[in-house]
This record gives sequence, C-alpha cells and structure tokens, in this order.
Amino acid sequence: MDILAEVLDRVRLGGTLLFHFELGHPWSVALPERPYALFHYLGRGSATLALEQGRELPMTEGDFVVITRGEPHLIYTDRRTKPLPILDLDRSRPQLGIVRHGGGQPLSTMICGNFTISGPSRGSVMELLPPVLLLKPTADGDWLEAILQRLVSESALARPGQRVALSRLTEVLFVEVLRSWIKSLGPGEGGWIGAMADPHIGRALQLIHERPDRPWTLRDLGNQVGLGRSAFAARFTKLVGQPMQRYLIARRMADAAFLLESSDEGIARIAIRVGYETAAAFSKLFHRHYGLSPGRFRAARRPDAGRRQSDVLETEAAD
Repeated sequence: MDILAEVLDRVRLGGTLLFHFELGHPWSVALPERPYALFHYLGRGSATLALEQGRELPMTEGDFVVITRGEPHLIYTDRRTKPLPILDLDRSRPQLGIVRHGGGQPLSTMICGNFTISGPSRGSVMELLPPVLLLKPTADGDWLEAILQRLVSESALARPGQRVALSRLTEVLFVEVLRSWIKSLGPGEGGWIGAMADPHIGRALQLIHERPDRPWTLRDLGNQVGLGRSAFAARFTKLVGQPMQRYLIARRMADAAFLLESSDEGIARIAIRVGYETAAAFSKLFHRHYGLSPGRFRAARRPDAGRRQSDVLETEAAD
C-alpha cells in the first residue's frame, strides 16, 4: 500500500497561481493572513521572507517556500521600503497577468500562488508540515521549473477550463513538493510521513492502514515487523511522534470520517469496518475526536444528502 497516495486520495487538493511578479530593487511585498497555504518561487534575485515574531528566512534564486498555515508575511530586498499590500492591487486588471513593482535594477522575478486542501483527512498531511517549508534548488529539480512555467503560460490567456487546469497543475505541484520534502527528512522528522522510510515502523504503518479494524496490540505489531514489544513501542513513538494506540485510533477516526462523507453506509456498519463492535462505543470516540456525533458530522458535511433513519436515531441517542 502507498500510504501517502491513500491519504492524498481522501482530500481535495487544489489551488491556483495568484501573482507573477517582476520586481525592481528595492521592493517589498506584504501578504495578509489567508485560510490556505501560500507558496512563492523566487525565479531570479534574492530576498528576505519575514514572518511574525521577528522570524526571517533568506531566499536566493531558485528557492521555493510554502507558508503552510497562511500566516501574514513580508518578502523584501530592503526592509526600509514601504511594502506593497497585495490587497491594494487593482483587481480590475487581468487577474493573473504580470505585476511590475519596485525600483530599478537588479530585477527579481517571483511566482506566488496557493494550495487548498479540504476534507476530513486534511489534518493527516497539513498538520505534519512545518509552518514554513523551504525547498532549495536541486540537481533533479527541473520538474519545479517546468510545472511553474506551465502555470504561468496557462494563466496568460483566458481559455475554456482555465480554472480547472490551474487547479490540477497546482495539485501536481503540491504532490511533488511533498515528495521533495519527504526526501529531505532526517531520522525522526516528519511524523508518520517520515516514519514510512523506516523498515520496521514503515511496515507497521502499512499494516495499520491496510487493516485498521484489527485489534492491534503492541505485541502483535512488534511480532509482525520483527521487534519486541518494548522496542517497538519506543521506536514507534519516537519516529511517528505519538504512541501506536493513539495513532491507530486517529487512523480509524479518519477512515470513519471519510466513509461518512463519501458513502451512504450506516453508522453501525462503519463502526464495524473501523474496528468497533458497537455503534455506541464508536460514536463516543468519534465525538471526542471531531466534536460531533457521526450522524451530525455526516449531516454537516453532506447537507444535501438524504439522511438515513439509522443516522437520525444515532444522533438523537448521542444527544
């Protein structure tokens, strides 16, 4: 099983190109807080990215940075320069045309866009990423330039299906960025994503994802991957960042949320599929995890879908 592919299949990835800048030194651009991840690619020049609380990150040519939580930030070549507020840009201009700003020479170029991720499994990926993810140029990094240039060319002309094409291209971009970040991780970094590379814990994660309904114990999984109970427990917690049983419950709850949102299966059946003998036991854990009973969760995520009678009864019982 490709665990990463499974998780990404359960979220809705998208995004678009927001701005293509040509910037003459000195320049400064201010980006407000947004409810999605923002990315910036510095194709030419150098600059400083400044976040709240005085955090600064130098950027050089070819750097690609993702502000994964969408926090406000500045990018500048001279901190004394008055920032150009993005929200003050003339929105009557062609939305995705080149924006020219700043002084004279040297000239910098920067491509900015966003990644959007939604769905019950969103936290399985985004919560593991650092607040600022920086990718430096690599020998095999031609893919990045190729995708970004395709984004720029696609946005240059209004054509049928442009919005969908831009969304699909940024989806591919996100997956490639995620792959590159995973490749750069050291031992013990990146939570379960980084732990997939470990021969013991990676296999244990596969078993959990393949059969979350099994009553896994530390001893069972340890035997499956060739480690004793204590050694397995310590290694799992160190590499994944949480004990095995907590990860197993989170995995079951994510599977259940996906089934509630994407299928018409009854709650009792979903409870069995994710490893619980009774709907009551499952509902109690689900409510603790998501703050809603399974029935109310399904109703909130699928307001236009007909509610099953079993869902109604379960919701009334939970209340």
